[in-house]
Amino acid sequence: MRAHALTIRMTDRVNFPYLVFLLSGGHCLLALVRGVEDFSIIGESIDDAPGEAFDKIARRLKLKNLAECSGMSGGESLQHVASQGDPLSFIDRFPSIMGKYRDCNFSFSGIKTTAVRLIAKEEEKHGIVGDGILPNVADVAAAFQLGLTRHLVRRLLRCMIFIEQKELLKAGEMTLVLSGGVACNSFIRQVIGQVCESNGYTLKVPSPKLCTDNGIMIAWNGVEYLKAGMGVAPDPGSVDIEPK
Repeated sequence: MRAHALTIRMTDRVNFPYLVFLLSGGHCLLALVRGVEDFSIIGESIDDAPGEAFDKIARRLKLKNLAECSGMSGGESLQHVASQGDPLSFIDRFPSIMGKYRDCNFSFSGIKTTAVRLIAKEEEKHGIVGDGILPNVADVAAAFQLGLTRHLVRRLLRCMIFIEQKELLKAGEMTLVLSGGVACNSFIRQVIGQVCESNGYTLKVPSPKLCTDNGIMIAWNGVEYLKAGMGVAPDPGSVDIEPK
């Protein structure tokens, strides 16, 4: 998480403190970043991650069987197909989640279950078996993407209200860093950008390569520690290194 949170500082001038929104195949969390080692988690997923949800629904929709999705990851293929559909066609199937929870956490298991049931119902309706693709696959993909994005936005807005009430960030100097593989999703990025603009935040997003290349992220994390004079041995030659 620390590597994801700090990577933006490799390419953009982003001063501490700021809010980071990490969306990936293994994580979903909101954290206040005050320094290289100073993180406060405000909200996180209580079950699954958004990237994992995208991949599972892409598999269930059998998007890999579409020639236009050849070579794409699950998340990429779902976004591509969703861009051709009507997100409002099935959006009523994805109700608000965790509306009564007095925190900023997330949950994606219900969204996945709803999507799986919708797909099964539509396949039965259209007589789809085996590797067949739904004729309205784009609409289903678009509705799922919108349903998941609405959940992200609602919890993010709750976090922004919490930050304002606790005065954790200065007005006029509020930055949101969107990171992780799911940050590559242009639809999610656009919607979160609108939320930031409406609430006085500056949105910063690393390039797609920096969102997914763990090697670069870890290396930059080391640079941040070096620049801060933290976690560095004063005499590297004196460090006892033994193989496992």
